[in-house]
Amino acid sequence: MASFRVDRKFLVGLVVSAVCLAFLLRKMDLAKLVDAFRTMETVYLIPAIGLTFVSYYFRAVRWRFLLLPIKRVSMWPLVSATLIGYMANNLLPARLGEFVRAYVLAQREELPTGQVFATLVLDRLYDGFTVLLILLITFFTLKLPTGMETIQQAMVTGGYVTLAVYLCCIAFIVVLRRRTAWTLRIVDAVLRLFPEKISSRVVVALSSFIGGLRISTRTVELLALLVTSLVIWTFATWPIDLILRAFGIMLPITAAMFIMVFLVFAVMVPAAPGYVGTYHAACVYGLMAFRIPLEQAMSVALVIHGISFFPVIIAGLFCGWRYNLSLRAISARSSQQELTREQ
Repeated sequence: MASFRVDRKFLVGLVVSAVCLAFLLRKMDLAKLVDAFRTMETVYLIPAIGLTFVSYYFRAVRWRFLLLPIKRVSMWPLVSATLIGYMANNLLPARLGEFVRAYVLAQREELPTGQVFATLVLDRLYDGFTVLLILLITFFTLKLPTGMETIQQAMVTGGYVTLAVYLCCIAFIVVLRRRTAWTLRIVDAVLRLFPEKISSRVVVALSSFIGGLRISTRTVELLALLVTSLVIWTFATWPIDLILRAFGIMLPITAAMFIMVFLVFAVMVPAAPGYVGTYHAACVYGLMAFRIPLEQAMSVALVIHGISFFPVIIAGLFCGWRYNLSLRAISARSSQQELTREQ
């Protein structure tokens, strides 16, 4: 039954990706797309790829601070596990990259996988709030061309909704951590409205999660988490600006931030491995808000996706080879752990 659910998610992702690609290609002139590629200055690609890897490195740095309450881990295992995890996210269905990332480090450092995975939940929450900060900056500094007011208002609405969701998540985690038994009783009471099979799984999963959740209270470490989060997203956004310049598109840096927000929301949508289709649609429609022609926007989207897709796959496969890990083995093990959590 569990494997069927995973397959269903995969099929849904394929359909979503196919629909997105169909919408993009139905009005596209392939000759103009080729012409747009011919205008690209390839000199921008190397620094863009380099900056992307810098953002991965600082992801490992932030993860190190999140793991401090459990164990002090050296940088190379963290960098390797991060690259392997993002490689898996690009190649495997069902977004298994986070499970792969947790599994690889847990096996390497002899840590409980549940505790390692709990740190990655916090990792994603820090990402969420940093993206919200980027969103707020674009609200107050970026002015879209005339006629795009609807898109700008939709962004504002989406930002407020996302902010509310993240605040609720943080509040729930804080209460769950400080008053675990009381929170689990409340959750159990609410879940009685649902079938027992579902409610029991949720309570068990929460109990397992809180067992691995350890939040540092040291000011220096909390400040380090904040600073590294800002650095991560600075180096993740900068390559977008470089690729825009490679195609002769001169927009303020807030435009690159605007596109980044679109891409973040895109990867949340079920899609084929590598976010094919959804990633490109988000980038294209974000650029078209600045009156960029469809074909040029698509060429930019393909290059941005390419530099975030292929280099990390190569690096992740290399790290897996260094650890004598096969993609098949770690995906099978991570899938098994995900299904165990659901059961």
